[in-house]
Amino acid sequence: MINVGLYYRVKEGHESEFEGIFRQALAMLQNSNEGFIAGKLYKEVGEKGEYLIYTEWKDMDSFKKFISSRPFSDVQNYGKSILDGKPRHRVFKEENS
Repeated sequence: MINVGLYYRVKEGHESEFEGIFRQALAMLQNSNEGFIAGKLYKEVGEKGEYLIYTEWKDMDSFKKFISSRPFSDVQNYGKSILDGKPRHRVFKEENS
């Protein structure tokens, strides 16, 4: 299993829109059987517009397949209009015991 943190800064006034897009993307991922396990959206309380999407995936291949998919590309392109700067992603791997 791997965990991926996706960090976003949302332009002021677009927070609700971003949260709605997250809910739609989460529903789509939960209904697909592509190695997605779970996802949560966290909002920074001290910095307006800062978000973290924390996801769990079966493996790195599942995540790579998702980020090369058309739905991910579509959301990324749309996001350019509501994001302040480029998103950052960080992969956290869980080691086998």
